[in-house]
Amino acid sequence: MNDGLAQDRAQHLARTRTVRRSQMRVLSMVAIYSMLTAGAFVLLMPFFWMISTSLKKQWEAYKFPPVWIPAQPQWSNYVQALTLAPFGLYFLNTVRIALVTVLGTLLSCSLAAYAFSRLRAPGRDLIFLVLLGTMMLPYTVTMVPVFILFSRLGWVNSFKPLMVPAFFGNAYYIFLLRQFFLTIPRELEQAARIDGCNSFRIYWNIVLPLSLPALATVAIFQFMDSWNDFLGPLIYLRDENLRTVAVGLAYFAGSSRVGPQMHLMMAAAFVALLPELLLFFLAQRFFIQGIVFTGVKG
Repeated sequence: MNDGLAQDRAQHLARTRTVRRSQMRVLSMVAIYSMLTAGAFVLLMPFFWMISTSLKKQWEAYKFPPVWIPAQPQWSNYVQALTLAPFGLYFLNTVRIALVTVLGTLLSCSLAAYAFSRLRAPGRDLIFLVLLGTMMLPYTVTMVPVFILFSRLGWVNSFKPLMVPAFFGNAYYIFLLRQFFLTIPRELEQAARIDGCNSFRIYWNIVLPLSLPALATVAIFQFMDSWNDFLGPLIYLRDENLRTVAVGLAYFAGSSRVGPQMHLMMAAAFVALLPELLLFFLAQRFFIQGIVFTGVKG
């Protein structure tokens, strides 16, 4: 009888521990999701404010206390904002620069990364360390001599200073792709060489198809850098018909034709942000694949 009571007591204690563990797990999950929700709310408040302000009347944008939901949404603000300045032309210029720089970055950086990760040459590692050392040089250090170079080439007031450097590689993207290429098993390369493939065929037919997540990540980063670039177009582009979205927004904010009209500025800024938002939602899985994939598919 004592053994039965002891067994019942042990089972009761085990059930109690299980219930407590499940309760603690639920409480911890509730606390984690509550903190994440609060953090997301804080981070998204400026975004919600931008959308709200873009739909307000002019006097509502400066009202205190602030109005979060306008009584009558002014959808005409978007039409007015995009017609006061040639934003269609600005978008076309920015897309053109972004696509060319993405193509140049993928081509140059993938070739350099393949050489650093797969090809053997004297001083390869030393050259790679020097390449990484260039990442410590801020843009402001090289800005003046690079401008002098492009000025003597006659490239100022054209898209060439913003496009051509992309075809000469980027240290950070070369490093990122090299680390990914190193995870691809060398057995695949050896098998390809047995079949008669040279180094370029291995790079084009094996390494690149297995590295699509890393290439997509580099393309996304470069597209966002080109889309948000302000200093480069401001320095090299002088004509209004060559302006990009970032420079166009800056001139739009200080234009005497528009004046301090916050609602129109927020409408134009939201439209300029839409391509990046769309790219973010479409490219989330590529970021995950770039972290998880190790180069082996099957």
